[in-house]
Amino acid sequence: MKKKMVILLLTLGILGMAAGCGDKKADTDKKEETAEEFVLTNDDGKVVAVDVENLEDYITLGEYKNLTVEERPKTEISDEDVDSSIHYMLLNQYEQVEVTEDRAVQKEDTVNIDYTGYMDGEEFEGGSATGDDLLIGSGSFISGFEDGLIGHKKGEEVTLDLTFPEDYQNEEMQGKAVQFKVKINKISQAPELIDEWVAANTDYKTVEEYKAAQKELMQKSADADYESQVKSDLFSLVVDDTEFKDYPEDLLKDTKEKVREQLDSMYQAQVGISLDDYIKQQGISEEDEDKALTEQAQNYLKQNLVVQGILNAEGIEMTEKDYEEEVEKFAQLSGFPDAKTMQSYYSDQSVIKESVLWNRACDVLMETATVNVKEAETGDE
Repeated sequence: MKKKMVILLLTLGILGMAAGCGDKKADTDKKEETAEEFVLTNDDGKVVAVDVENLEDYITLGEYKNLTVEERPKTEISDEDVDSSIHYMLLNQYEQVEVTEDRAVQKEDTVNIDYTGYMDGEEFEGGSATGDDLLIGSGSFISGFEDGLIGHKKGEEVTLDLTFPEDYQNEEMQGKAVQFKVKINKISQAPELIDEWVAANTDYKTVEEYKAAQKELMQKSADADYESQVKSDLFSLVVDDTEFKDYPEDLLKDTKEKVREQLDSMYQAQVGISLDDYIKQQGISEEDEDKALTEQAQNYLKQNLVVQGILNAEGIEMTEKDYEEEVEKFAQLSGFPDAKTMQSYYSDQSVIKESVLWNRACDVLMETATVNVKEAETGDE
Protein backbone atom coordinates (compact mmCIF):
# COMPACT_ATOMS: atom_id res chain seq x y z
CA MET A 1 0.00 0.00 0.00
CA LYS A 2 2.78 2.34 0.91
CA LYS A 3 4.65 3.70 -1.83
CA LYS A 4 23.26 7.90 3.31
CA MET A 5 25.34 8.68 1.01
CA VAL A 6 26.59 6.42 -1.80
CA ILE A 7 30.33 6.49 -1.40
CA LEU A 8 31.24 5.27 -4.86
CA LEU A 9 31.47 8.61 -6.61
CA LEU A 10 31.89 7.48 -10.20
CA THR A 11 29.32 6.88 -12.90
CA LEU A 12 31.41 4.70 -15.18
CA GLY A 13 29.68 1.39 -14.51
CA ILE A 14 26.51 -0.11 -13.18
CA LEU A 15 28.52 -2.18 -10.73
CA GLY A 16 29.44 0.94 -8.81
CA MET A 17 25.82 2.05 -8.67
CA ALA A 18 24.62 -1.35 -7.61
CA ALA A 19 27.26 -1.60 -4.93
CA GLY A 20 26.25 1.72 -3.52
CA CYS A 21 22.51 1.15 -3.42
CA GLY A 22 22.26 -2.53 -2.80
CA ASP A 23 25.34 -3.64 -0.94
CA LYS A 24 24.90 -1.97 2.41
CA LYS A 25 25.02 -4.52 5.16
CA ALA A 26 21.99 -6.62 4.37
CA ASP A 27 22.72 -9.43 6.76
CA THR A 28 25.54 -10.66 8.97
CA ASP A 29 26.25 -13.84 7.01
CA LYS A 30 26.70 -11.96 3.75
CA LYS A 31 28.94 -9.40 5.42
CA GLU A 32 31.16 -12.08 6.94
CA GLU A 33 31.36 -13.94 3.65
CA THR A 34 32.39 -10.79 1.77
CA ALA A 35 34.89 -9.84 4.45
CA GLU A 36 36.64 -13.20 4.07
CA GLU A 37 37.06 -12.67 0.33
CA PHE A 38 38.37 -9.11 0.57
CA VAL A 39 42.14 -8.71 0.23
CA LEU A 40 43.52 -5.23 0.84
CA THR A 41 47.11 -5.53 -0.35
CA ASN A 42 48.90 -7.37 -3.16
CA ASP A 43 51.84 -9.74 -2.75
CA ASP A 44 54.18 -6.74 -2.40
CA GLY A 45 52.15 -5.33 0.48
CA LYS A 46 50.78 -2.45 -1.61
CA VAL A 47 47.19 -1.26 -1.96
CA VAL A 48 46.47 -1.02 -5.69
CA ALA A 49 43.48 -0.42 -7.92
CA VAL A 50 44.62 -3.09 -10.38
CA ASP A 51 47.42 -5.57 -9.75
CA VAL A 52 49.22 -5.90 -13.10
CA GLU A 53 52.91 -5.73 -13.91
CA ASN A 54 52.80 -3.80 -17.16
CA LEU A 55 49.95 -1.32 -17.04
CA GLU A 56 51.13 0.23 -20.30
CA ASP A 57 50.04 -2.98 -22.07
CA TYR A 58 46.45 -2.05 -21.25
CA ILE A 59 46.24 1.73 -21.36
CA THR A 60 47.99 4.82 -22.58
CA LEU A 61 47.07 7.30 -19.89
CA GLY A 62 45.50 10.52 -21.08
CA GLU A 63 46.49 14.01 -19.98
CA TYR A 64 45.77 14.43 -16.29
CA LYS A 65 47.51 17.69 -15.44
CA ASN A 66 46.40 21.28 -15.97
CA LEU A 67 42.84 20.25 -16.78
CA THR A 68 40.00 22.77 -16.91
CA VAL A 69 36.37 22.23 -15.99
CA GLU A 70 33.35 24.48 -15.71
CA GLU A 71 31.16 24.17 -12.65
CA ARG A 72 28.17 25.91 -11.15
CA PRO A 73 28.89 28.19 -8.19
CA LYS A 74 29.27 26.55 -4.82
CA THR A 75 26.10 26.21 -2.80
CA GLU A 76 25.91 28.63 0.10
CA ILE A 77 23.64 27.38 2.86
CA SER A 78 21.14 30.01 3.98
CA ASP A 79 19.25 30.35 7.24
CA GLU A 80 16.13 29.37 5.30
CA ASP A 81 17.85 26.15 4.19
CA VAL A 82 18.66 25.37 7.81
CA ASP A 83 15.10 26.03 8.96
CA SER A 84 13.73 23.81 6.22
CA SER A 85 16.14 20.99 7.09
CA ILE A 86 15.34 21.16 10.79
CA HIS A 87 11.62 21.25 10.02
CA TYR A 88 12.00 18.06 7.99
CA MET A 89 13.95 16.35 10.78
CA LEU A 90 11.37 17.34 13.39
CA LEU A 91 8.67 15.77 11.23
CA ASN A 92 10.49 12.61 10.25
CA GLN A 93 13.30 11.79 12.66
CA TYR A 94 12.05 12.64 16.13
CA GLU A 95 9.23 11.37 18.31
CA GLN A 96 6.01 13.21 17.57
CA VAL A 97 3.98 14.86 20.34
CA GLU A 98 0.38 13.76 20.81
CA VAL A 99 -2.17 16.52 20.29
CA THR A 100 -4.16 16.99 23.49
CA GLU A 101 -6.62 19.64 22.35
CA ASP A 102 -9.78 18.64 20.50
CA ARG A 103 -8.72 19.61 16.99
CA ALA A 104 -8.96 18.02 13.58
CA VAL A 105 -6.20 16.48 11.50
CA GLN A 106 -4.00 19.00 9.69
CA LYS A 107 -1.31 18.69 7.06
CA GLU A 108 2.01 17.52 8.58
CA ASP A 109 0.24 15.81 11.48
CA THR A 110 1.11 12.18 12.12
CA VAL A 111 -2.01 10.10 12.58
CA ASN A 112 -2.21 6.61 14.01
CA ILE A 113 -4.89 4.73 12.08
CA ASP A 114 -6.61 1.41 11.51
CA TYR A 115 -7.81 0.91 7.96
CA THR A 116 -9.41 -1.73 5.77
CA GLY A 117 -9.57 -1.61 1.98
CA TYR A 118 -12.43 -3.00 -0.08
CA MET A 119 -12.78 -3.71 -3.78
CA ASP A 120 -16.22 -4.64 -5.09
CA GLY A 121 -17.33 -4.93 -1.48
CA GLU A 122 -14.64 -7.46 -0.55
CA GLU A 123 -11.45 -6.89 1.45
CA PHE A 124 -8.37 -7.08 -0.74
CA GLU A 125 -4.96 -8.41 0.19
CA GLY A 126 -2.47 -5.84 1.46
CA GLY A 127 -5.12 -3.18 1.93
CA SER A 128 -5.50 -3.33 5.70
CA ALA A 129 -3.46 -2.41 8.75
CA THR A 130 -3.85 -1.72 12.45
CA GLY A 131 -2.02 0.95 14.43
CA ASP A 132 -0.25 2.39 11.38
CA ASP A 133 1.45 5.81 11.68
CA LEU A 134 0.98 8.09 8.69
CA LEU A 135 2.48 11.54 8.12
CA ILE A 136 -0.15 13.64 6.37
CA GLY A 137 1.40 15.11 3.23
CA SER A 138 4.12 12.49 2.90
CA GLY A 139 2.57 10.92 -0.20
CA SER A 140 2.96 7.48 1.34
CA PHE A 141 -0.54 6.39 0.31
CA ILE A 142 -2.45 6.69 -2.94
CA SER A 143 -3.85 10.07 -3.94
CA GLY A 144 -6.79 11.18 -1.84
CA PHE A 145 -6.12 8.96 1.17
CA GLU A 146 -4.14 11.45 3.26
CA ASP A 147 -6.13 14.51 2.18
CA GLY A 148 -9.30 12.62 3.01
CA LEU A 149 -8.32 12.49 6.69
CA ILE A 150 -7.74 16.23 7.01
CA GLY A 151 -10.52 17.88 8.98
CA HIS A 152 -11.46 14.76 10.92
CA LYS A 153 -10.83 14.24 14.63
CA LYS A 154 -9.49 11.54 16.89
CA GLY A 155 -11.92 8.66 17.26
CA GLU A 156 -13.73 9.36 13.99
CA GLU A 157 -14.26 6.70 11.36
CA VAL A 158 -13.83 7.93 7.82
CA THR A 159 -14.87 6.28 4.55
CA LEU A 160 -12.72 7.11 1.52
CA ASP A 161 -13.78 6.29 -2.04
CA LEU A 162 -10.60 6.28 -4.10
CA THR A 163 -9.04 4.96 -7.29
CA PHE A 164 -5.64 3.34 -7.67
CA PRO A 165 -3.43 5.15 -10.21
CA GLU A 166 -3.06 3.70 -13.68
CA ASP A 167 0.68 3.21 -13.15
CA TYR A 168 0.37 1.58 -9.72
CA GLN A 169 3.16 -0.95 -9.01
CA ASN A 170 0.66 -3.82 -8.61
CA GLU A 171 -0.75 -4.27 -12.10
CA GLU A 172 -3.89 -6.00 -10.79
CA MET A 173 -4.81 -2.83 -8.87
CA GLN A 174 -4.13 -0.31 -11.62
CA GLY A 175 -7.09 2.00 -12.18
CA LYS A 176 -9.33 0.04 -9.81
CA ALA A 177 -11.96 1.77 -7.67
CA VAL A 178 -11.61 0.96 -3.97
CA GLN A 179 -13.03 2.03 -0.65
CA PHE A 180 -11.10 2.47 2.58
CA LYS A 181 -12.67 2.57 6.00
CA VAL A 182 -10.30 4.38 8.36
CA LYS A 183 -10.40 4.92 12.12
CA ILE A 184 -8.27 7.72 13.55
CA ASN A 185 -6.73 6.50 16.81
CA LYS A 186 -4.39 9.37 17.61
CA ILE A 187 -3.17 12.69 16.24
CA SER A 188 0.40 13.86 16.84
CA GLN A 189 2.50 16.77 15.65
CA ALA A 190 6.17 17.70 15.41
CA PRO A 191 7.80 18.87 18.63
CA GLU A 192 8.21 22.61 19.08
CA LEU A 193 11.74 23.85 18.50
CA ILE A 194 12.54 25.46 21.82
CA ASP A 195 15.62 25.48 24.07
CA GLU A 196 14.17 22.82 26.37
CA TRP A 197 13.57 20.41 23.51
CA VAL A 198 17.02 21.05 22.04
CA ALA A 199 18.74 20.40 25.38
CA ALA A 200 16.81 17.16 25.88
CA ASN A 201 17.18 15.74 22.36
CA THR A 202 20.44 17.02 20.89
CA ASP A 203 24.04 17.71 21.90
CA TYR A 204 23.27 21.43 22.17
CA LYS A 205 21.64 23.60 24.80
CA THR A 206 19.84 26.27 22.82
CA VAL A 207 18.03 26.66 19.52
CA GLU A 208 20.65 29.17 18.41
CA GLU A 209 23.51 26.72 19.04
CA TYR A 210 21.61 23.91 17.33
CA LYS A 211 20.88 25.97 14.21
CA ALA A 212 24.48 27.15 14.00
CA ALA A 213 25.75 23.57 14.21
CA GLN A 214 23.28 22.39 11.57
CA LYS A 215 24.31 25.20 9.24
CA GLU A 216 27.98 24.29 9.60
CA LEU A 217 27.22 20.61 8.97
CA MET A 218 25.08 21.39 5.92
CA GLN A 219 27.75 23.68 4.50
CA LYS A 220 30.41 21.00 4.92
CA SER A 221 28.15 18.52 3.14
CA ALA A 222 27.48 20.97 0.29
CA ASP A 223 31.20 21.69 -0.05
CA ALA A 224 31.97 17.96 -0.11
CA ASP A 225 29.35 17.40 -2.81
CA TYR A 226 30.84 20.22 -4.85
CA GLU A 227 34.35 18.79 -4.53
CA SER A 228 33.10 15.35 -5.51
CA GLN A 229 31.45 16.77 -8.62
CA VAL A 230 34.60 18.61 -9.64
CA LYS A 231 36.67 15.46 -9.16
CA SER A 232 34.20 13.38 -11.12
CA ASP A 233 34.25 15.84 -14.03
CA LEU A 234 38.04 15.99 -14.03
CA PHE A 235 38.34 12.22 -13.91
CA SER A 236 35.93 11.88 -16.84
CA LEU A 237 38.24 14.09 -18.90
CA VAL A 238 41.16 11.77 -18.18
CA VAL A 239 39.11 8.70 -19.07
CA ASP A 240 38.00 10.29 -22.35
CA ASP A 241 41.62 11.09 -23.22
CA THR A 242 42.93 7.63 -22.28
CA GLU A 243 43.53 4.90 -24.86
CA PHE A 244 42.27 1.52 -23.67
CA LYS A 245 44.17 -1.19 -25.51
CA ASP A 246 43.10 -4.30 -23.64
CA TYR A 247 41.77 -5.53 -20.31
CA PRO A 248 43.50 -7.96 -17.91
CA GLU A 249 41.86 -11.29 -18.71
CA ASP A 250 41.51 -12.57 -15.15
CA LEU A 251 40.27 -9.22 -13.84
CA LEU A 252 37.74 -8.94 -16.65
CA LYS A 253 36.41 -12.41 -15.92
CA ASP A 254 36.12 -11.72 -12.18
CA THR A 255 34.51 -8.35 -12.81
CA LYS A 256 31.91 -9.85 -15.14
CA GLU A 257 30.95 -12.29 -12.43
CA LYS A 258 30.73 -9.50 -9.90
CA VAL A 259 28.65 -7.35 -12.22
CA ARG A 260 26.28 -10.25 -12.70
CA GLU A 261 25.99 -10.82 -8.94
CA GLN A 262 25.31 -7.14 -8.33
CA LEU A 263 22.70 -6.98 -11.08
CA ASP A 264 21.00 -10.07 -9.71
CA SER A 265 20.87 -8.53 -6.23
CA MET A 266 19.55 -5.28 -7.66
CA TYR A 267 16.77 -6.95 -9.65
CA GLN A 268 15.72 -9.08 -6.70
CA ALA A 269 15.65 -6.08 -4.38
CA GLN A 270 13.92 -3.64 -6.74
CA VAL A 271 11.81 -5.83 -9.01
CA GLY A 272 11.45 -9.03 -7.01
CA ILE A 273 12.83 -11.35 -9.68
CA SER A 274 16.24 -12.83 -10.37
CA LEU A 275 18.43 -11.64 -13.23
CA ASP A 276 17.97 -15.03 -14.92
CA ASP A 277 14.20 -14.63 -14.77
CA TYR A 278 14.43 -11.10 -16.15
CA ILE A 279 16.63 -12.28 -19.03
CA LYS A 280 14.13 -15.03 -19.85
CA GLN A 281 11.19 -12.62 -19.71
CA GLN A 282 12.93 -10.22 -22.09
CA GLY A 283 14.06 -12.97 -24.44
CA ILE A 284 17.71 -11.92 -24.22
CA SER A 285 20.11 -14.35 -25.88
CA GLU A 286 23.23 -15.69 -24.15
CA GLU A 287 25.33 -13.84 -26.69
CA ASP A 288 23.64 -10.51 -25.98
CA GLU A 289 23.83 -11.14 -22.24
CA ASP A 290 27.57 -11.85 -22.42
CA LYS A 291 28.12 -8.78 -24.58
CA ALA A 292 26.27 -6.53 -22.15
CA LEU A 293 28.10 -7.95 -19.13
CA THR A 294 31.44 -7.57 -20.88
CA GLU A 295 30.75 -3.94 -21.73
CA GLN A 296 29.72 -3.17 -18.16
CA ALA A 297 32.78 -4.94 -16.77
CA GLN A 298 35.05 -3.05 -19.15
CA ASN A 299 33.48 0.28 -18.19
CA TYR A 300 33.98 -0.60 -14.56
CA LEU A 301 37.62 -1.61 -15.10
CA LYS A 302 38.34 1.67 -16.89
CA GLN A 303 38.00 3.43 -13.55
CA ASN A 304 40.60 1.28 -11.81
CA LEU A 305 42.98 1.20 -14.75
CA VAL A 306 43.02 4.98 -14.98
CA VAL A 307 43.33 5.36 -11.21
CA GLN A 308 46.34 3.05 -11.18
CA GLY A 309 47.78 4.86 -14.18
CA ILE A 310 47.66 8.20 -12.36
CA LEU A 311 49.18 6.74 -9.19
CA ASN A 312 51.95 5.06 -11.16
CA ALA A 313 52.69 8.23 -13.12
CA GLU A 314 53.07 10.15 -9.86
CA GLY A 315 55.10 7.42 -8.18
CA ILE A 316 52.48 7.04 -5.48
CA GLU A 317 52.65 3.71 -3.64
CA MET A 318 50.18 3.11 -0.86
CA THR A 319 51.03 0.86 2.06
CA GLU A 320 48.38 -0.44 4.43
CA LYS A 321 49.26 2.38 6.84
CA ASP A 322 48.93 4.96 4.06
CA TYR A 323 45.60 3.47 3.14
CA GLU A 324 44.29 3.70 6.68
CA GLU A 325 45.10 7.41 6.70
CA GLU A 326 43.34 7.90 3.36
CA VAL A 327 40.29 5.97 4.58
CA GLU A 328 39.95 8.32 7.55
CA LYS A 329 40.09 11.36 5.27
CA PHE A 330 37.62 9.84 2.85
CA ALA A 331 35.20 8.93 5.64
CA GLN A 332 35.10 12.57 6.72
CA LEU A 333 34.60 13.68 3.11
CA SER A 334 31.74 11.21 2.74
CA GLY A 335 29.89 12.40 5.82
CA PHE A 336 30.85 9.61 8.21
CA PRO A 337 32.25 10.37 11.68
CA ASP A 338 35.15 7.96 11.16
CA ALA A 339 36.47 5.13 8.99
CA LYS A 340 35.17 2.41 11.28
CA THR A 341 31.60 3.66 10.93
CA MET A 342 31.93 3.89 7.16
CA GLN A 343 33.41 0.40 6.89
CA SER A 344 30.65 -1.10 9.03
CA TYR A 345 28.05 0.49 6.75
CA TYR A 346 29.22 -1.41 3.67
CA SER A 347 29.52 -5.17 3.50
CA ASP A 348 31.78 -5.10 0.42
CA GLN A 349 35.00 -3.44 1.53
CA SER A 350 36.27 -3.38 -2.06
CA VAL A 351 33.77 -0.58 -2.74
CA ILE A 352 35.49 1.53 -0.10
CA LYS A 353 38.96 0.58 -1.32
CA GLU A 354 38.20 1.56 -4.90
CA SER A 355 36.56 4.81 -3.82
CA VAL A 356 39.50 5.74 -1.59
CA LEU A 357 42.03 5.08 -4.36
CA TRP A 358 39.88 7.00 -6.84
CA ASN A 359 39.76 9.93 -4.44
CA ARG A 360 43.54 9.84 -3.98
CA ALA A 361 44.04 9.90 -7.74
CA CYS A 362 41.60 12.78 -8.05
CA ASP A 363 43.53 14.73 -5.42
CA VAL A 364 46.40 14.64 -7.91
CA LEU A 365 44.14 16.05 -10.65
CA MET A 366 42.95 18.83 -8.36
CA GLU A 367 46.51 20.03 -7.68
CA THR A 368 46.90 21.50 -11.18
CA ALA A 369 43.28 21.84 -12.29
CA THR A 370 41.48 25.06 -13.13
CA VAL A 371 37.85 25.31 -12.13
CA ASN A 372 35.91 28.02 -13.93
CA VAL A 373 32.63 29.03 -12.36
CA LYS A 374 29.90 29.39 -14.97
CA GLU A 375 26.98 31.70 -14.52
CA ALA A 376 23.71 30.05 -13.63
CA GLU A 377 21.24 30.08 -16.50
CA THR A 378 17.76 31.46 -16.07
CA GLY A 379 15.58 28.80 -14.49
CA ASP A 380 18.50 26.89 -12.97
CA GLU A 381 17.85 25.72 -9.44
